Amino acid sequence: MTIKKVLIINPFGIGDVLFTTPVIRAIKEKYPDSFIGYWCNQRVEPLIRMNSKIYKVFALSRGDIKKLYQESFLSGFWNSLKLVFSLKKEHFDICLDFSLDHRYSLLSKIVGIKKRIGFNYKGRGRFLTDKIDITGYNQKHIVEYYLDLLRFLNIEPKDKSLELSIPIAALIKAKNILSGAQVEGGDLIIGIAPGGGGSWGKDAGYKHWPALRFAQVADKLIDEFKTKIVLVGDDTERAIADVIVNSMRTKPIDLVGKVSLEVLPGLIKTFNLFITNDGGPMHIAVALRVKTVSVFGPVSEIVYGPYPDNRNHVVLKWDGECRPCYKNFRMPVCDKDKECLKQVSADAVFEASRILLS
Repeated sequence: MTIKKVLIINPFGIGDVLFTTPVIRAIKEKYPDSFIGYWCNQRVEPLIRMNSKIYKVFALSRGDIKKLYQESFLSGFWNSLKLVFSLKKEHFDICLDFSLDHRYSLLSKIVGIKKRIGFNYKGRGRFLTDKIDITGYNQKHIVEYYLDLLRFLNIEPKDKSLELSIPIAALIKAKNILSGAQVEGGDLIIGIAPGGGGSWGKDAGYKHWPALRFAQVADKLIDEFKTKIVLVGDDTERAIADVIVNSMRTKPIDLVGKVSLEVLPGLIKTFNLFITNDGGPMHIAVALRVKTVSVFGPVSEIVYGPYPDNRNHVVLKWDGECRPCYKNFRMPVCDKDKECLKQVSADAVFEASRILLS
């Protein structure tokens, strides 16, 4: 089989996009002349454009189209039409569809993609030509599920690690931001992402460790290591950041809502350690080989945790009988007031951080 043009379809969040990077690398290693396109949502587009192996990006997910239609029928219709013609123009031979949504594979069929590979979840794979039946991502990491699709292309991946290259401009901007905050070259820098899970919408809060505990850990790290603490996150996490800033004895460098996704990887790369919830920023750090301490609540770290899991990444979680409760893409209503997160103490996070910094 000769592969000329491949379309990757993944309309989900930061972590999911990074989970496809081992797939992309494996394709390019076996077929170095192949053309790879990527169909994603608008929010993650900047991250995908950092990957030099991807030649064209189609940033318009079903969710994006729905928002456009809500604003204006004409805008929604026109952008949908442009997407169809843009995809058709490329004459893709194959698509790897990670969407779990039959509408993406149907459109792939309409634009003439002959070989459509993906997962059949609840019968949604009916327009795929090659598929793996799944009931959810439960038994192994999502990266392993994603790599399973390569068997339809007779590709055996050599390297399964996540990949992210940072543009020079992003690194320069990140360093300028830190310089403006009086961070010097020899300073120990610890990043904290107290939010995360933006792609989960209203359920994101179920994944957030108590903000006050981030403040407690940060103060202890400053006392012991004389470190600079940098808070990162988007503008929807302002209230969480305010709790931390107002609770700390020594004020952190508060960059929540002030750093774009184009610059965030450059900033994370400067961290000696990153303390975070389960979310996209954690996976960026893992892809950049930055040490992490992460707190996992309702979600399984086996499926959604740092990949590959090695000694540079410590996951803290409670082993209660109700955890993990997020299964088969469903988050149940929590009647225990996020007990799984509250059971992870500030002392445990501090100790894990201290060990990684030693």
